[in-house]
Amino acid sequence: MRKPTYDVIIVGAGPAGLSAGIYTGRALLKTLILDMGVPGGQILLTDKIENYPGFPDSIEAFSLADRFKSQAEKFGCHIKQEELKAIKKKEEAWMVSTAKNKYSTQTVIIATGSSHRKLDVPGERQLTGKGVSYCATCDGAFFRDKQVAVVGGGSYALTEALFLTKFAKRVYVIHRREQFRAEKLLQSRARDNDKIEFVLNSLVKKINGDQKLQSVLVSHAKKNQDRELKVDGLFVSIGMVPNTGVLKSRVDLNEHGEIVVGKGMMTSEKGIYAAGDVTDACSNQVATAVGAGVEAGIAVGEYIEENR
Repeated sequence: MRKPTYDVIIVGAGPAGLSAGIYTGRALLKTLILDMGVPGGQILLTDKIENYPGFPDSIEAFSLADRFKSQAEKFGCHIKQEELKAIKKKEEAWMVSTAKNKYSTQTVIIATGSSHRKLDVPGERQLTGKGVSYCATCDGAFFRDKQVAVVGGGSYALTEALFLTKFAKRVYVIHRREQFRAEKLLQSRARDNDKIEFVLNSLVKKINGDQKLQSVLVSHAKKNQDRELKVDGLFVSIGMVPNTGVLKSRVDLNEHGEIVVGKGMMTSEKGIYAAGDVTDACSNQVATAVGAGVEAGIAVGEYIEENR
């Protein structure tokens, strides 16, 4: 059998994928990293990161992502901007197909991350990019001195809301429950900010507007009352959906669509590993994604050594 071109192909160049690449590169494994976008993943959608160990004064997300990328390349990783289309078994190797090329590899690490969950309410699709956004860091500056709303109750939602206070004159935080899931520090900061108004026990029922967003219809979950909020921007921050579209028939997924992993981040398929937000083993944090990537990188090195 012809020897595979690569020892490992890593699909995804976020914190998990780049961290895995640092370890496979250091192990002198021929490593290719594929990503459909710019290396860095979801962290590029935030402004600053202040809970990653080693940076007590925070670090800009782009700077951290660039450090990950530079370190992976330093240890020999080859990074290409290509979108995964399929992974198929061919004899003792795996064939990884993109829209441009086909690559053979002994092992694969899936680190495709996750995407923003949608509200799935009338008006959302039509007004996306016309006032509806999923990234305050990307679009917040367009709403200077405007009224905006953020939907969600987790740490990401409150981080978005606090960031938007730099620009907007009023930020509504719409949450379906009374209590938040966000970190206590973020909750305290949000409650102390005079620009933020909480709309609790409420769900977005409809998003209104013609060529641009004009208002949001909110329904109170307990009082069965509707309220219309006049806003220029709506930022949806209600969680993530794992990016496992082309992998559904390849590896085992749980009921949430996440890749099920075991020891060493191994999936149900021999030679395929997974790490980061796409798995059932990580919370959506940079630090946990890095740790999972490291574990997958080490496990791949051990697997290749055992199967030489």
